[in-house]
Amino acid sequence: MKRILVCEDEDAIRDFVVINLKRAGYDVTDVNCGEDALRKFVEEKGNFDIILLDIMMPGIDGFTVCKKLREKSSTLGIIMLTAKAQEMDKVSGLMIGADDYITKPFSPSELTARVDAIYRRVCMSFIKEEQTTSLESGPFVLNLKSRTVTKNGVPIDLTQVEYQIMEYFLNNKNTALDRSSILTHIWGESYFGDDKIVDVNIRRIRMKIEDEPSNPKYIMTIWGYGYKWNEK
Repeated sequence: MKRILVCEDEDAIRDFVVINLKRAGYDVTDVNCGEDALRKFVEEKGNFDIILLDIMMPGIDGFTVCKKLREKSSTLGIIMLTAKAQEMDKVSGLMIGADDYITKPFSPSELTARVDAIYRRVCMSFIKEEQTTSLESGPFVLNLKSRTVTKNGVPIDLTQVEYQIMEYFLNNKNTALDRSSILTHIWGESYFGDDKIVDVNIRRIRMKIEDEPSNPKYIMTIWGYGYKWNEK
């Protein structure tokens, strides 16, 4: 069963989300504060595929909950809900480990499309292939069975979005990839957001894989276009 935890302090919005996700076939658990979200996650032993998490809540805010949950699980799909359209809220959520964001108000179709896209990505993390295969580039080894990445044999803790971006790069070494193609490949053609989410995830990956994130050696920026994986 597709399990999702909804954390939203406004009753009307929470009810709207719960009803539409249940109609879409999800098993929904809902709470109205960050403290209860963390408690429920522990009680259920992390047995959720996705969490929809409001940013502005009394008590523990959504950013703090997101950070704590991401520390517990790299495969959990995290979608931030925000009433603010400010770019900083979106960037902040993505930088601490969220996979996506939805700005209120949103339609039922946008809600289910975004959740479905994250659910497909979460499911991919549990697919076991018959034969172990890998992609390699310099000090990096990407294991397609375990969906993990190592650098010089040391594991790198990536979210599933970050892993997919790395996989896309290593399948297209030394090839300039424009932002829209990365967006479509990772988030799907029906994605409602903008390509800023690509830039934020690239920044996050650089912080994890580059010796000097401000002076990258592997993920190169193609100004006005996109990015390229540099394999010498």
